[in-house]
Amino acid sequence: MKTRCFDHIDLRVKNMAAARKFYGKLLPALGFIGDRSSGRWGIFYAAGGDKPEAFFGFTQDRRHQPNGTRIAFWAETREEVDQLARLVRKICGRNLEGPELCRAYSRGYYACFFEDPDGNKLEICCRESPLIAG
Repeated sequence: MKTRCFDHIDLRVKNMAAARKFYGKLLPALGFIGDRSSGRWGIFYAAGGDKPEAFFGFTQDRRHQPNGTRIAFWAETREEVDQLARLVRKICGRNLEGPELCRAYSRGYYACFFEDPDGNKLEICCRESPLIAG
């Protein structure tokens, strides 16, 4: 059975300099430690071994308009969510909500919600219970 479902995120931002500053601090804390950014792209790869790993990329589009799409990052524990929320606050993530228990989502769902400098919606979450009992 396949264990990896996503390969990469390809995000648009209005302000490349602001995005590099923000994501350059956030993504390594989330495990995207390989910085392969170029002039046109910010690209951060996840830690990996001998196989290709997931990456998060962003590039500038001055016409980009953020919308309701949200990218959620996985955390192992509530403490990790709390730690990353403190980082988001420190690096000036916008509209930070939580961290909080989100009972309406599912049992044991703990998350913080925020936006990058351009208004793209992001989340860091921890699921303490499976979505479907096995």
